[in-house]
Formats: sequence, C-alpha cells, structure tokens
Amino acid sequence: MEKRYFISVDIEGITDVTFWSETEAGQAGYDAACEQMTRETAAACRAVLAAGALPVVRDGHGGACNIRHMDLPEGAELMRGWACHPGSMMAGLDGTFSGVIYIGYHAPAGSDGSPLAHTSEYQQIRWAKINGKLASEFTMNSLYAASLGVPSLFLSGDEAMCRLAEEEIPGLTTVAVKRCKGNSTWNIHPKTAEKAIEEAVARQLAAGAPPVPQVPETMALDLCLPTHQAVRSARQLPGVELIGDDVVRYTAKTVKELKIACELMMG
Repeated sequence: MEKRYFISVDIEGITDVTFWSETEAGQAGYDAACEQMTRETAAACRAVLAAGALPVVRDGHGGACNIRHMDLPEGAELMRGWACHPGSMMAGLDGTFSGVIYIGYHAPAGSDGSPLAHTSEYQQIRWAKINGKLASEFTMNSLYAASLGVPSLFLSGDEAMCRLAEEEIPGLTTVAVKRCKGNSTWNIHPKTAEKAIEEAVARQLAAGAPPVPQVPETMALDLCLPTHQAVRSARQLPGVELIGDDVVRYTAKTVKELKIACELMMG
C-alpha cells in the first residue's frame, strides 16, 4: 500500500493571521487568510509527494471549507466539511497512515501565546486541562493519533504552540511562522514560511517518525466554562462533576470518549 500522511490544517496559526475577523467567512481579511492557509498546506503536500507518498488534507477550521483544492499540488486529496465524527479535525485518520502533519496550529485557551489563543470553541471554553496540564487542540489531536498508533511528525503555527508541541512530543519538528504579544503578531514573510514548512517536513520524513506517545489509562478533562448556565448544563451529563465554581471535570478512559465529552460539555 502507498504511504499516506494525514495533514490537519487550522487557520489561526497561519502566517499573518491576527484578528478573529480574518478567520470568519465573509469578514475582512478572510480570503487572504484562506489563500495563505492553502499555500502553507501546499508546501507540506509538496514535501510528502516528493517523498513518494500521498498527502491527505483535512480542512479543520470553521465550516471546514477554507482550503482551495485547485491550488494544492495535483495528487493531494482534500476532506472538506464535517463528518459528525469524534475525531473532528482528525476525522478520516486511521491506523493505516504513516504520520500526521499539523499546519496553522495555535496556542491554547488560557495562555497568552496568541491573540487568537483558544481550544475548540473560543467563546465556550476559558481553558481546558488534561490530567492537570493546559491542553491545546494539538494536545487532543495528537492523543487521538497516538490512540490509533499513528505518530505526530510536524507542526507549524505560532511560536508558543510550537514550543508546547515540542515539549509534549520530543522529536517533533516545528516551524514558528510568527510570535505574538498581546493582540499583535510578528510574522515572517509568507514565502519564507512556505519554504521553511516544505523543507522541514521533507527533513522529518527523511529522518523518520518520533516514537508514538503512550496514551494515559485515564484522562481527567477539566473545562473552565464562561457562564454559570454553561456549568449547570454540563453538569447534567453523566459522569461530569463540579470541581470549582466554573470548572467541570469528566474522566475518560479513551481518547474518543475524551473528545466526545469535550464537545458535549461545551453544550
């Protein structure tokens, strides 16, 4: 079977993307953000194709219809829209893939690593923790990959997210396309970002995958929710307990269960 690599793509960690309006269809700056999202994805695809493998892209932002397929290299496959699947941004991934590449990822809710820092829905979670440690979308998605036995290889995004990803998975290659302070971003040139992503993915594919992390036997998911009503709603779910005025917990035994619980607890 031909080697396949899964490419999960978000928009908030794409070069130059700074304001929420740039991430929302029909708003100022959105089209330019989608164009650069497509170009950075294309850079990763070129490296995968050059290695003789198939890139399978999962558009993982908003309505999941942001990436321009015609602007990806021929041979790249693209998944658009949502599949009502617990994998969410990882829907379509299975154990036959040789690795996962993450493009455009961002710092988590509860951190100051990006003006767009969030985890899952930015208006519905103040922060998320897994077993007491601040969790990003990458944290959850790389755990999902690990639960299928698939290694995480590469991540691009803001500097804070790259640093956190390297801590969580030693041996993971990253490219920081911007660093952030307050509501500002300091970006490298978009073409420089594309070149850096393509070269770094190629190096990682040639070097081989880092070890697949061990998935904990149990995962305590703590969510800090923005309103008392959201807390009351989450507490109606079986297994959810209150551990603070605005913090609820669900202890999961599988990553699939963890991701489903996260979605349900957000309401």
